[in-house]
Amino acid sequence: MIKKVKIGIIQSKISDNIQKNINSAIKNIKKAASKKAKIICVPELFLSNYFCQTESHSNFKLAEKIPGRTTKIFCELAKDLQIVLMISLFEKKTHGFYHNTSIVISEKGKILSKYRKMHIPDDPGYYEKFYFTPGDLGFKSVKTKFGKIGPLICWDQWFPEAARLTALKGAQIIFYPTAIGWHPKEKKKFGKSQLDSWITMQKSHAIANGTYVVAIN
Repeated sequence: MIKKVKIGIIQSKISDNIQKNINSAIKNIKKAASKKAKIICVPELFLSNYFCQTESHSNFKLAEKIPGRTTKIFCELAKDLQIVLMISLFEKKTHGFYHNTSIVISEKGKILSKYRKMHIPDDPGYYEKFYFTPGDLGFKSVKTKFGKIGPLICWDQWFPEAARLTALKGAQIIFYPTAIGWHPKEKKKFGKSQLDSWITMQKSHAIANGTYVVAIN
């Protein structure tokens, strides 16, 4: 890894309009790149509101192939800006098989790697098992121009094995694009302790594995 690299994390309000969300992401990625960020990551499932709050077959229309229409847009953007870019998508692998997937795009506009979320939650407001099959590509370290990065996703961050195996693969920076929040009925009573626990987990992964950790919500 180069001695110093600036990382851009994109955290913005998501709407129910996919094109609006794409435009917002592009705008913010360009802004981060203008500030010399070389590795930029957007939140988990950034194309739409977090649809896993309910179980609805109509939401499967949000899924897409990788590579596909969205990856084409962001591959071109990464090449234009000369950045490494990470995006998280609802992937349609084949009929009946869907994944929560993160891809790493090089500064040349090429897809370097694809990671499918391993740990799938199934709690009130997080009905991801209705939509996603657990990942089948394993944990990995992706060599980029700016260092070796380890793509993980959201719920993976609550399992130390994911960070450990990713670090053992050689990752120097672990990324967790995330869509997380409080259950409305729990925030007042448990919100602060839940936030503190979330931050503690990120710190523990970094300390235990000797890596940098980047979490994007």
